[in-house]
Amino acid sequence: MPDTPITDNLQAPDEPIELYEHFRFTVDRGQAPLRIDKYLVAKLGSASRNRIQNSARAGNILVNDKCVKSNYKVRPLDVISIVLAYPPRDTEIYPEEMPLNILYEDNDVLVLNKEAGRVVHPGHGNFTGTLQNGLVYYFQKKNEQNGTDLKPYLVHRIDKDTSGILLVACNELAQTRLAKQFFDHTIDRKYIALVWGNLKEDEGTISGYIGRDIRNRLIMKIYDEEDKGRRSVTHYKVLERFGYVTLVECTLETGRTHQIRAHFKHIGHPLFNDERYGGNEILKGTTFTKYKQFIENCFRIMPRQALHARSLGFIHPTTKEFLFFDSDYPDDMKALLEKWRKYSQNKSMEVD
Repeated sequence: MPDTPITDNLQAPDEPIELYEHFRFTVDRGQAPLRIDKYLVAKLGSASRNRIQNSARAGNILVNDKCVKSNYKVRPLDVISIVLAYPPRDTEIYPEEMPLNILYEDNDVLVLNKEAGRVVHPGHGNFTGTLQNGLVYYFQKKNEQNGTDLKPYLVHRIDKDTSGILLVACNELAQTRLAKQFFDHTIDRKYIALVWGNLKEDEGTISGYIGRDIRNRLIMKIYDEEDKGRRSVTHYKVLERFGYVTLVECTLETGRTHQIRAHFKHIGHPLFNDERYGGNEILKGTTFTKYKQFIENCFRIMPRQALHARSLGFIHPTTKEFLFFDSDYPDDMKALLEKWRKYSQNKSMEVD
């Protein structure tokens, strides 16, 4: 079975948030010696030999927990593990010119800062105007100018209404090597979120098995039982307290669908103005009319969940150098936080 995370953008229910596939199986007792690339092409069916060989070059094929090359001869009872970059979409993505906030680029990777409101790639109900449409246009122009043959390969995604840093590979080998880093959980990612309530601890960890809520397929839920979802872990640290809401920094150990949003909902602290997870209601505070007006103004300032992908660090797929990028808060989050700071400073509040 492929160990692929569940969808992040629920308008595209068949797409994983971290774009890789993981397979693990044991070779049959009667298997004759055969090159592992040929064996895996036949075994997996949907993977080309070139894709398998790229996985081997990236160190993504393990036999009995040791890396092997594509010419390794499989033996009976070998335990094979392979991580494949997610296959290209089988539908054409049309180029569309759009502004891109690019932080870094070379011939292997591109790092950009995504604005809120932009879907990352085409899916159900979003076939145009996505970030990937813009990337296809950008790469076509770049190739014309530089004589290169680069293409945008996604290795992860963030929600439509989440802003922040996104990593894109520029060729298949880079995508395959980056996919392994996501699979190994060695990517350093930090998010900033404003959540309802005053968290008791300054630091903490939220974990559980995340899967779709059986009563509402549009949201994710945290379960105690392993067979109901995938393992998910978020570490958080309090940055500022405003009484009725708290600003936190989240470090992802895993990258599952709506992980941060579902985790904080699970512990009773939904993200501020997260409509899908109930954060668009007044969950903490007073009953005074002025306070209600204040919250409504806050919702208008930031009409989306208060979540920003602040930073991302990874090993460059070719140079092996560690690269780290961070981004400032977007304007709507800056304005929201400033409003809460002034309110908490000027108003003596009794915290719930």
